[in-house]
Formats: sequence, structure tokens, C-alpha cells
Amino acid sequence: MPLSKHNIKSVCVYCGSAFGNDEVYRAAARDLGQVLAGAGMRLVYGGGGVGLMGEVARAVHSAGGQVLGIMPQFLRTREILFDDVETRVVQNMHERKMMMFEESDAFVVVPGGVGTLEEVIELLSWRRLDLHKKPVIFLNTNNFWAPFFDLIKHTQKAGFTPDSFNQTYISVDTVEEVLPAIVELKTVDLNIDTRKVV
Repeated sequence: MPLSKHNIKSVCVYCGSAFGNDEVYRAAARDLGQVLAGAGMRLVYGGGGVGLMGEVARAVHSAGGQVLGIMPQFLRTREILFDDVETRVVQNMHERKMMMFEESDAFVVVPGGVGTLEEVIELLSWRRLDLHKKPVIFLNTNNFWAPFFDLIKHTQKAGFTPDSFNQTYISVDTVEEVLPAIVELKTVDLNIDTRKVV
């Protein structure tokens, strides 16, 4: 799929540093990596060689794709750098998240834990505040993200989140749907001034 025609050249994947307790998550991460590499998309990710993050990075690399890992110094031993790909070591989590944002044209959220939740909540909050218009896609493998979507609906019913928030992301069930969803959410202007993001 010619995502480059839509100015999509780099895709950030947020995902767990663990594998989870179902092989289906690991398989989806591998398949996603192969799809990204096949489409000529550079993967931007957290830099680790463990868990689903390591799985997706190895899949992209093995398929001949480009990978950029971004790792905070203090996590180098815990998340174990994947040395076979380009990696930038930064000082802290804030610098990591900002660099991942700036280096990416779209985002795919794969199953993960509290770290993944923290990243995507911030990303969606920025989108809610019109600080960016980059596509955000949830890969809802095994219906993993259903409780999160229920929470969003709860905040909407309680009057804290507008219904229009549903337009800021797309959820898909299969890896094959990820790239078409990115194109669907792509907006005309990706040249957001990141200096607005604090």
C-alpha cells in the first residue's frame, strides 16, 4: 500500500515490553512488523529487545525494513537494547516520548501494560487538544482494548469527553486492516508545530 503518497513514512508502534500470556499477541506483533517492512515503512519504537517491542522490531529488521529505537539511558539494562538496528539513547522518558512523536507520521497501539497506556493516553490527549492530526490506530488483538474503549465511553456518558473524540482513532481487529486504517485517518496537514506540545 502506497502510504508514502499520503506522507506516511514512519510508523510508531506502542506495545508491551512483555509478551503477555497468549501467543496471539506475539504473532500479531510479528505480523505487524512484516506488514510495515513490506510497505516500506520505517518502524519507530521504544528501542528494547524484549517482549512485543522486541518482536515487532526483529520482524521489521528481518524483513529488510528500517527501524529506529529510542531508549532512555536508565532502561538500557531492563529493556535490553536491540543492537542490530539504529538506536538513540536519550536521558529520560519525556525525551523518549517526544522524539518518538516527532519521528513518526502515524501510530499503532498494540497490546501492552501501563507504559503503553500512558503513552497512548498522552497521544490521544494531544490529539484532543488539536496539537497534532497524526493517525492513531489500535490493533485490538483478541479484543484486548475493549475495556479501554468502555472507559472512554464512560467518560463520554459522564460528560467529560465529547462524542467527537471517537473521530481521533480507529480500532481494527487484524494486522491486515492497520495500513488501510492509517490511510483512512490521514488528514491533509501533518505539519503540526511540535513546539505547541508541552
